[in-house]
Amino acid sequence: MREGAAGLNWGVERRLEFIEFRLFWEGGVNRSDIIEMFDVSVPQASKDLTLYQERAPQNAIYDKSAKRYVASARFSPIFLKPDPDAYLSRMRAIAEGLTDPDESWIAKPPQMDIALTPRRSVDPTVLRAIIGGIREHRSIEILYQSMNRERADPMWRRMTPHAFGYDGFRWHARAYCHLDHKFKDFLLPRILQAGDMGAPGLGGDQDVLWQRTFDIEIGPHPRLPPGQRAVVAKDYGMTDERVVLTVRYAMLFYVLKRLGLLGDASQLDPRSQHIVALNAVETAQALKRAEIELDQIDRAPRIAGALESPRPAATPKADDRSK
Repeated sequence: MREGAAGLNWGVERRLEFIEFRLFWEGGVNRSDIIEMFDVSVPQASKDLTLYQERAPQNAIYDKSAKRYVASARFSPIFLKPDPDAYLSRMRAIAEGLTDPDESWIAKPPQMDIALTPRRSVDPTVLRAIIGGIREHRSIEILYQSMNRERADPMWRRMTPHAFGYDGFRWHARAYCHLDHKFKDFLLPRILQAGDMGAPGLGGDQDVLWQRTFDIEIGPHPRLPPGQRAVVAKDYGMTDERVVLTVRYAMLFYVLKRLGLLGDASQLDPRSQHIVALNAVETAQALKRAEIELDQIDRAPRIAGALESPRPAATPKADDRSK
């Protein structure tokens, strides 16, 4: 519970948090802001402002000329934990058209733009079916278009999903594949249809590479000069030029690819590759370990007509993430 929220119901707490959001990020708030955002009456908005001043008497001062409450020099939030990532996420949602500016709590969004990527088309009925499969622990028949050379056309197959993954560009379902008898990543846009649910295969607790994690130690590129090393350390929230990312083995390839760490980053130009893996040898071994487990499953014998049997979990190969 937030510091100032004791004894408040959720609706009141939410409005007081909004007041504090506007005071901190926008510099001020007035009664009409509360009315427009929460569709409450004038007396209720006035009551909320009074209650806020009672809970945080040092935070807001009424500016008669501006006809609004402004943040005081002694402002100290008690309902809101100021989070730059959360504020910038609101801006990003506006820029991508995922939320209306009026719903973002940002009074006057600044001009902004983002490096766009084409929006991935996901069938809502497919997504709903996968969510249902995870919730009910059932398998789902799907029509999937693989990029595997041996599966050039869409084909029906059955999977038991247990989680979702996002690589920064695309969402996938992490699932046990009843066709290949192993855990795989199924890209949501490539699932063309969802069919009937059925008995489940192996569950997420059997997906070893989803359950296990590996620590990637990241630091500034060693060939950067001291000043640039320091700002890279600040940029990534490092302490003593080191920060640790704890990553699921099943997501390791995606994280390394996004950070430019799949190869030996220390050999790349530091002007474009600002960070390196400090435990590069261990990181390469961890990625190889996942690939070895996949190879072992691929070489395992199949029994014609047999139901799927428990097998070691595996993550997709670097060049074969979502077949």
